[in-house]
Amino acid sequence: MKQIATNENFAGIIASGEPVLVDFWASWCGPCRMISPYIDEIAEAYDGKATVVKCNVDDCEDIAVEFGIRNIPTLLFFKGGQVVDRLVGAVPKKQITDKLDAIL
Repeated sequence: MKQIATNENFAGIIASGEPVLVDFWASWCGPCRMISPYIDEIAEAYDGKATVVKCNVDDCEDIAVEFGIRNIPTLLFFKGGQVVDRLVGAVPKKQITDKLDAIL
């Protein structure tokens, strides 16, 4: 299931026991809209194995700054509350799932 990150819930989401994929995006970002369907499919396919979160950089500027998000889309992969990998730009779905599989 896909979750929406807020300034209030972000720390709790990444501290969860399972791996977390965070999609940093914005509504005005074309490449973000391009990969959005992949993110939705991945959220469904990995339900129960990993948490998939959308984090709008316009709504969560502090979080974006904390994690050094300079370009979007940026996908951060968390395990044990720590960033273990990242992808920047509109990447193929397989590249995202390969990184997620590697941390499962």
